[in-house]
Amino acid sequence: MAKRTVSLLQLLLLLVVVFEVCVPASAQVCRLISQPSLPLLSAERDINIGAIFSIHISAQLKMHAFTSKPGPTTCASLSLREFKFAQTLIFAIEEINNSTQLLPGISLGYKIYDSCGSIVQAIFSGMALMNGYEETLSDTSCSRPPAVHAIVGESNSSPTIALASVVGPFSLPVISHFATCACLSNRKRYPSFFRTIPSDYYQSRALAQLVKHFGWTWVGTVRSRSDYGNNGIAAFEEAAKKEGICIEYSETILRTDPQEQFLKTLEVMKRGTARVVLAFVALRDFFPLVNVIAQHNITGLQWVGSESWITSRTVAETKEYSFLSGAVGFAIANAKLVDLREFLVNVHPDQEPKIELLKEFWETAFQCSFRNSGSGGCTGSERLAELQNEYTDVSELRIANKVYTAVYAVAHTLHHVLKDFRSSTNSSKREWPTPQKVLEYMRNVRFTVKTGEEIFFDASGDPVARYDLVNWQPAGNGGLEFKHVGVYDSSLPSEQHLQVNQEHVLWAGNSGQLPVSTCSESCLPGTRKAVKKGRPVCCYDCIPCAEGEISNVTDSSDCFPCHLEFWSNESKDRCIFKVVEFLSYTEIMGMLLCVFSFTGVLLTALVSFLFYLHKETPIVRANNSELSFLLLFSLSLCFLCSLTFIGRPTEWSCMLRHTAFGITFVLCISCVLGKTIVVLMAFRATLPGNNVMKWFGPAQQRLSVIFLTLIQVIICVVWLTISPPFPYMNSSYYRDKIILECNLGSALGFWAVLGYTGLLSVLCFVLAFLARKLPDNFNEAKFITFSMLIFCAVWLTFIPAYVSSPGKFTVAVEIFAILASSFGLLFCIFAPKCYIILLKPEKNTKKQMMGKSSAKAL
Repeated sequence: MAKRTVSLLQLLLLLVVVFEVCVPASAQVCRLISQPSLPLLSAERDINIGAIFSIHISAQLKMHAFTSKPGPTTCASLSLREFKFAQTLIFAIEEINNSTQLLPGISLGYKIYDSCGSIVQAIFSGMALMNGYEETLSDTSCSRPPAVHAIVGESNSSPTIALASVVGPFSLPVISHFATCACLSNRKRYPSFFRTIPSDYYQSRALAQLVKHFGWTWVGTVRSRSDYGNNGIAAFEEAAKKEGICIEYSETILRTDPQEQFLKTLEVMKRGTARVVLAFVALRDFFPLVNVIAQHNITGLQWVGSESWITSRTVAETKEYSFLSGAVGFAIANAKLVDLREFLVNVHPDQEPKIELLKEFWETAFQCSFRNSGSGGCTGSERLAELQNEYTDVSELRIANKVYTAVYAVAHTLHHVLKDFRSSTNSSKREWPTPQKVLEYMRNVRFTVKTGEEIFFDASGDPVARYDLVNWQPAGNGGLEFKHVGVYDSSLPSEQHLQVNQEHVLWAGNSGQLPVSTCSESCLPGTRKAVKKGRPVCCYDCIPCAEGEISNVTDSSDCFPCHLEFWSNESKDRCIFKVVEFLSYTEIMGMLLCVFSFTGVLLTALVSFLFYLHKETPIVRANNSELSFLLLFSLSLCFLCSLTFIGRPTEWSCMLRHTAFGITFVLCISCVLGKTIVVLMAFRATLPGNNVMKWFGPAQQRLSVIFLTLIQVIICVVWLTISPPFPYMNSSYYRDKIILECNLGSALGFWAVLGYTGLLSVLCFVLAFLARKLPDNFNEAKFITFSMLIFCAVWLTFIPAYVSSPGKFTVAVEIFAILASSFGLLFCIFAPKCYIILLKPEKNTKKQMMGKSSAKAL
């Protein structure tokens, strides 16, 4: 019902204004029905500036029956701060009038209205400033100069929004010193609005950066249920979301709320786990909240404040509010206005006895009454200079300076307008600019005030955002003082906007330790955040990174995979080079294979030495001793070529290992094949009339070995020419290490080499198998058959093992196949002969070699 009454009252006031402004052409005179609205403080001169302040804290709203004329609104509780703003405006105007540089020959006047903190009164005051307050209007009223050329005010955002909405269509500039709502930057809705205080858009972003700077990701918020609080917190929440900050709770309060609402807010704060509370609250709404907190002795919270209350002397000097010690927040930059204190303390009711406001101020300042003649009565002899309160204190002129700046902005605008008027007209008659012209010039005004600050407005009517970061620290008198601990300047590069001297900050409870306010403990490097289901993003579990992934910062949202050649370390916070694995000489497997390789070479050398010592004996000379020595030589090469597979693969070693393997084994098999053919030819040569040995004598045997080996050499040359093997870092087998191996280059070349070797082996095996039953006493074909059987078995087994073995085990399998087949040939072919030479020398005779044997063959 109260809200409906206010709306109807607003409509009624607007209708009254319409009757005032819109005079029918036929009417000669019209009379104002309601009582005219008069300024509380005024001095009319050449050009007047209007001003609206909340000089009284509240307006006593009444229920109207609409059966009679409503009486004037009654206001209560004079605000020393707002009265100080009004006196600062008068001080600035008097300073300009005494200046010979600014508006020379022009005298500025003022009309100051009281909005009483009421939206309705702000609209009513704005209408009065536009139209004047004469009781009668005539045809000539619309042609006279406007009552004021600009309006300074209001102090609060909601009344200012209403004021700017009403006067905006008439192009009358409104310049506020304390209305910070970001919504007022909307040029379409508020085309004539300017302000000398930064928009809450910047303050909200600055607060979000401040909270992020201190590492607080879990905060609670309390806001005024007004345009100031709602828009400010909305902008903060948007910026906080981008900074990764979560809001646990968001409470709203208003000074007119019942006690139960403040107790409810208090309970929410007590139950919350956030240790940081951001209070985006108008000063008048803040008092009831801190009173309730003080009564319930709630301490330990870190307060972050908006500029509305963060520099309030009244709050800071109240000992009961000591729990606010350590509070931080952004305040408008402080300034020093020379001679302002002298001007303030010279205010006295006797200067204007008819102005009741001065008497009310005097009574409020000295807590006395002019109506009492005895104790507690005001005498007028009291001295403001001896008083220490919010009015006389000029150490904190942050907002008062913005009033001062607003007046100078209007004055400089008028100065440029009038200067251009004088240069464009030769008329001696003085012309005053219209509000539209003042608005046009104000958009481009640029000047420097005495404090050294350069003032100009952007396209939205906002100044450059500069804030002081203040910290509440204990003062000697038991109260709190404001300590400057940083700055925020939106004109600097983005990374330099916020600058904090953290070592000078004193935190809640007078602690030097930075408070921690997080929903979850920070996730250390090597882990990532996993948001808990149904909770804000700031509430999470810490999950270790997977193998091969790292996070090298605290509170990382993701783990990042290492590059191909890197792998995560044990703590998963750094990528390190993967272990490069290859079969080396230093590891046990490599050493064992080397030992077996050198053992094979040594055994082959011993057999060669033994055969050389007994080279004239029948068992050595039988079946072409030259082929036997060549076979022993090729076996030595086979044992040695396995060493090329051990060690770090290089371009040359990769080409050497496969080609050396292929050529030496073909040489070895060619010798065995030659010996097998010799056995077959020798048997046929014993038949009557058969002279086949002349076609396969020693020369032909050598040529066959050379020819068969040359084919393998040609295959290897073609392979190396077209697509040779090369070192290759293979990371497909293992995720945590790299296998350094030899890529075949051309798989066809490798299998051609292996296939040709296998073909000769199979051919040798078949011929030896056919010759196994020849009736010699010492039939070498039997042992060749055994050796080829072993050889073929080894290499047939090698193929699947080679394909399926990963990494360095592929090389080990290949070496094992080389050594096993080499040892098979060495033992199967030469061990029986060595046995006879060393242990059965009586059988090493020609007669024994040529004798028939009745023993069963294989």
